[in-house]
Amino acid sequence: MSDYNFKHIAIIFILISIFIPRVLSVVEDCGAQEDNSCVNKSKALPLKIIAIVSILITSMIGVCLPLVTRSIPALSPERNLFVIVKAFAAGIILATGFMHVLPDSFDMLSSSCLKENPWHKFPFTGFVAMLSAIVTMAIDSIATSMYSKKHRAGLVNPETGGADQEMGAVNGGHSHHHHGSLSTKDGVEGTKLLRYRVIAMVLELGIIVHSIVIGISLGASNNTCTIKGLVAALCFHQMFEGMGLGGCILQAEYKFLKKTLMAFFFAVTTPFGIALGMALSTTYEETSPRALITVGLLNASSAGLLIYMALVDLLAADFMGDKLQGSVKLQIKSYMAVLLGAGGMSLMAKWA
Repeated sequence: MSDYNFKHIAIIFILISIFIPRVLSVVEDCGAQEDNSCVNKSKALPLKIIAIVSILITSMIGVCLPLVTRSIPALSPERNLFVIVKAFAAGIILATGFMHVLPDSFDMLSSSCLKENPWHKFPFTGFVAMLSAIVTMAIDSIATSMYSKKHRAGLVNPETGGADQEMGAVNGGHSHHHHGSLSTKDGVEGTKLLRYRVIAMVLELGIIVHSIVIGISLGASNNTCTIKGLVAALCFHQMFEGMGLGGCILQAEYKFLKKTLMAFFFAVTTPFGIALGMALSTTYEETSPRALITVGLLNASSAGLLIYMALVDLLAADFMGDKLQGSVKLQIKSYMAVLLGAGGMSLMAKWA
């Protein structure tokens, strides 16, 4: 994957930071009131600062932990323990989509603050989540196809019409049949690597959107009762979601700079969202129709992407792969890890 992809991430990051504040800045309160005993701006400020620091640290730990596992033999991607940990993290991401993001979107888009027509006449959350999953599949498929063609073209020398000179030198003195089998093997490995890179990039984009939205909600709130529970839940959430993303980045085998950039973007998005929410706290109103519509639609889009990525690119890809298909015992352990991750994240829905 080239630097072109990171330009796309940076552009999306900037557009979200510009677009959301403008849309959410219009206050149209529909009469919902918070518990006044919990609303205290002066007490909420230090809690938000603690949230920024703690979430940044736990996000960095979560996303970086898989990236240093190559130095620990027991946690290398080739070992069973890595597969089990990745299944646990995939369960976290799946539960995030189903138990946190999707219900929030349903609540927002079915709010009494919104007009009866069209918001109460059509299930926009399900529709947008479905479209998001389809668009994610299209991006996933097209990007993989494009990079696969690019990879195959790179293995062919246009002057000779065959394998490149390096491949020819490696296979010098061997039969044509042996040469073909080696090229096929390299092609299969190359295709797998490209899939890992597309998965890592698409998952990163989905998490960035979701993280900024929840960060803005926390940063704009002055409800100390809500913030205390959210900080603990988000630290747990960010650490294990980071582990899932970090595992994908590790398998993508990026160079050090690209790994660092992807880890940085993941770690700073929620703290950035909190800081943005704090800056908007005087104009942002959670119950204003524009805020509900914008955040609700963004959550629905994010939910569709996260659910698709967790089920198709993380869980199905691993469980239907050669490693897990070759061991029923490892499959059972991985299923237990998925249930543990999904169950733990579902439990967090009580507080966040």
